[in-house]
Amino acid sequence: MTTHNKNPNEKEPLIIHLSDDDEDDYEDDDEFDDGEVEVIRPNAPKATGQSTRGRGLRNQVVVAEDEEELPPSKTKIKKQMHELRDLGKELTELGKDQLTQLDIPENLHDAIREFKNLNKFGAIRRQLQYIGKLMRHVETAPIIAKLDAWKGKSQHHIAYMHQLERWRDRLLENDSALTELLAAHPEADGQRLRTLIRNAQKEIEASKPPKNFREIFQVLREIIPEPT
Repeated sequence: MTTHNKNPNEKEPLIIHLSDDDEDDYEDDDEFDDGEVEVIRPNAPKATGQSTRGRGLRNQVVVAEDEEELPPSKTKIKKQMHELRDLGKELTELGKDQLTQLDIPENLHDAIREFKNLNKFGAIRRQLQYIGKLMRHVETAPIIAKLDAWKGKSQHHIAYMHQLERWRDRLLENDSALTELLAAHPEADGQRLRTLIRNAQKEIEASKPPKNFREIFQVLREIIPEPT
């Protein structure tokens, strides 16, 4: 009689690994739950070089035992979720024109538009969590690149405005500043600038509204182009 040895793993029950305590660490269970559980078969043989793929953050590769990689920790996953929510919050602060320039799905666009209409703290918090959840299905790299480009442009613009303000202060304080400005920008109307400077100085002395003071700034914007 031939005896057939049964695979000891075939009849063993499956163990479903759930931890209620772990979920308590998150701010919102729904925000981090992707509907999956971990199934563990006792004494199951190790995978040998084969790869299996799941969804989302569990998209990990199973390698040989001596090269086994650990799955993302709960702390790392939580950090990623917070980063997505922060990015979503940044999107809610954009103007309508900027939002239209981003390649985001319609449901995310609608969620952001609804967020802007909320005024109660609880509703705002829930909507922000919902936006963060939608962000999990969006390619974030192009969005971040676009936001960084906008921020860089804004910083350059602020530096340019400060440059004009410094020129205006110098023109009002030092007569040689106008000569220097006209040498660098000979196309400028020197006579007009002299009149504006003289009138602005009188405004300051008499504590009058700074009409000419402001006009000098506008003239400087025409003379000195903003760097691109």
